[in-house]
Amino acid sequence: METASDDAQQGWVAPFESDPRTHLAVALDVPTLQAATELIRRLSGAVGWFKVGAELFTVVGPEAIHVAKQHARVFLDTKYHDIPTTVARSVSAATRLGVDLMTVHAGGGRNMLRAAVEAAGEAAAAAGRPAPLIAAVTVLTSLGDTDLKEVGVAGSAADHVARLVDLALAAGVPAVVTSPREVALVRQRSAGKLRIVTPGVRGGAIGAAAPGDDQKRSATAADAIRAGSDLIVCGRPITQAADPASAAQELVREIGQAQSGIDA
Repeated sequence: METASDDAQQGWVAPFESDPRTHLAVALDVPTLQAATELIRRLSGAVGWFKVGAELFTVVGPEAIHVAKQHARVFLDTKYHDIPTTVARSVSAATRLGVDLMTVHAGGGRNMLRAAVEAAGEAAAAAGRPAPLIAAVTVLTSLGDTDLKEVGVAGSAADHVARLVDLALAAGVPAVVTSPREVALVRQRSAGKLRIVTPGVRGGAIGAAAPGDDQKRSATAADAIRAGSDLIVCGRPITQAADPASAAQELVREIGQAQSGIDA
């Protein structure tokens, strides 16, 4: 895979290249290392990223990262949200494990976000490796306007995403996580300065949401890429497919076609 020198100069990994596989992360939302290893084996070479989430990391710990790292870049999605010192220590530990991207909640505030970015840079420098991308989670894709009102957030989900984008920029965070519906908003509001990670992808190559799906603000991968997303995150539509590799390849094709439309 190519390396983008402009990103490297800023201390970031250069994770997003012309190869559409580098724009897809598969969520390893499974409860055992054996299940994760089998998925990794089946998907190796088909996707550019594996996402290790809270469930797998709680059960398996760093071993999940070590196994995934042998086959693709690793996205640690534990969404740290605590006092700045605790988050900084957690980010430092994850950086030493070799993750390429990790999430923190934007709602933790400017000081927490800044502490995360600084900790990642310092730990990476000490380890002699590029700093991982810190991505600030804006509004979870499972939340709608009514849900936000219940927890005291004024305005729509888009309004709150905009506020948190401004906060991420002020704190020096290089990336945010947002639903497909807010990608264009983020791209415009940040003037293209933020990498955009997009979960909640449904439809298109992977079909409609299954019964019981908890994603509320979803769209297709093609829509997200055309709007400016850098990394599509997909779990169940791939991991629960009869043939996960074929499902991933179909989604990669959709991403590639959307990229071609942008470049044309």
